[in-house]
Amino acid sequence: MANRKIVRALLSVSDKTGLVDFAKALEAQGVEIISTGGTAKLLRNNGIGVIDVADVTGLPEMMDGRVKTLHPKIHGGLLAKRGDAAHEQALKDHAIPAIDLLVVNLYPFEETVRKGADFATCIENIDIGGPALIRAAAKNHESVAVVVEPSDYARVLDEMKTQKGATTPALRQALAAKAYARTAAYDAAIAAWFSEQIGEGLPETTVIAGKLAEALRYGENPHQTAAFYRTSERRPGVATAVQSQGKELSYNNLNDTDAAYELVAEFDPKNHAAIAIIKHANPCGVAVAETLAEAYAKALACDAVSAYGGIVAANRPLDADAAREFVKIFTEVIIAPDASDEAKAIIAAKKNLRLLLAGGLPDPRAPGLSFRSLAGGFLVQSRDNGAVAASDLMVVTKRKPTDLELADLLFAFTVAKHVKSNAIVFARDGATVGIGAGQMSRVDSTRIARWKAEFAADEMKLPESLTKGSVAASDAFFPFADGIEIIAAAGATAIIQPGGSLRDDEVVAAADEAGLAMVFTGMRHFRH
Repeated sequence: MANRKIVRALLSVSDKTGLVDFAKALEAQGVEIISTGGTAKLLRNNGIGVIDVADVTGLPEMMDGRVKTLHPKIHGGLLAKRGDAAHEQALKDHAIPAIDLLVVNLYPFEETVRKGADFATCIENIDIGGPALIRAAAKNHESVAVVVEPSDYARVLDEMKTQKGATTPALRQALAAKAYARTAAYDAAIAAWFSEQIGEGLPETTVIAGKLAEALRYGENPHQTAAFYRTSERRPGVATAVQSQGKELSYNNLNDTDAAYELVAEFDPKNHAAIAIIKHANPCGVAVAETLAEAYAKALACDAVSAYGGIVAANRPLDADAAREFVKIFTEVIIAPDASDEAKAIIAAKKNLRLLLAGGLPDPRAPGLSFRSLAGGFLVQSRDNGAVAASDLMVVTKRKPTDLELADLLFAFTVAKHVKSNAIVFARDGATVGIGAGQMSRVDSTRIARWKAEFAADEMKLPESLTKGSVAASDAFFPFADGIEIIAAAGATAIIQPGGSLRDDEVVAAADEAGLAMVFTGMRHFRH
């Protein structure tokens, strides 16, 4: 491939950012500009000479603009191989102008869907001519440069300046790759929307598309490469957050921050201030209270040792009182919907501490999909948006839980949803006091949760374990009664679990023998 001088360009864009300056620069280098509709009008209004597509094709735009560039005189100009005698003769025979540069960005379908537009409006924002033009130009990148984003205008102009009005093969290849990625992502968004419209949750073919948000220094470990991509889903969290301060985020930071924010969003900020402290995607402390500062103190008490170097998530805008508490120990990331100026100033004293402001909370009940890669494929499932209320619970023991126990049971089960399985959570007074996560047996998770609570009590020089008078939650059923015996020995008074074991009768009997209240949820929350 060789350098190709840009003699003629076709410009047809919906996003007109930077277009006028770009077109003026092209015109200054003697490039002839063909354009359509609103793009042509904007350029003319700014004194730029433009040839209408209709003057090239001999046909007007028709069918409400659905048909304007779908014509051999346009696509022939993009697809003709330069230097191929037959192609060159076809251009001459049919008076087709060769096009050396295509600048197209597509109808804003994704944005239209995000705004909640009706079905007909979304359909009209599916671009047809644009993708066809882009694919044609990208296929013929040996001769044609294709630009699909305003951010690439400067790359083209810079190269034209150094290459006497031409583009290099390397740039054209890079632009073509980007162009195909854009049309693939566009079609993926349309396919996903259509599947949702017809109620097809798991379509026969699915495509994951994302735009590079940030190249990361490395992945989970330094020898792994990594990057963060944003999808079209506008779910508040790490993808929507503005980083107010601090050093760049790592792969593990992003993963843990997402886990923390999804957890804390389970608690309605109108009812409680909530704090979640996360380490390695597991909570080491979660609490609700009247204020964020109070909730943080309760959450930190659960496992202050593990909280060092962790992630803190808040369900309300960060205030100064909470910020003062957060900065007392080393913390990697703080994420909240927003923050007061005073809170920002307090955190700014810790220059490496990242502060992310997400602009809102994710809806824990919203539907969605989650993905996990496997060798040669990937798993897809609906997001775990399940939740239980007091009315969903079945009391299976002789003793019913008190109102205070019931509130703590629901709190503990909500937290358990966000703990790696097998998960056991002890809670008291709206705060976790012991968490056991990720063990191969449920009884080991129970032992660990109890041990961590006892360790925390020792650290605080308390006379008894924090599990005394607590409740316990399990993300799945107890297969044997041994876990119940450990919970009872820890001083807990009530248990919440899904139920469904073959030995439920033995488990319930063990709870009755210990004088515990037990409720079944009928819903499991495995998290692997």
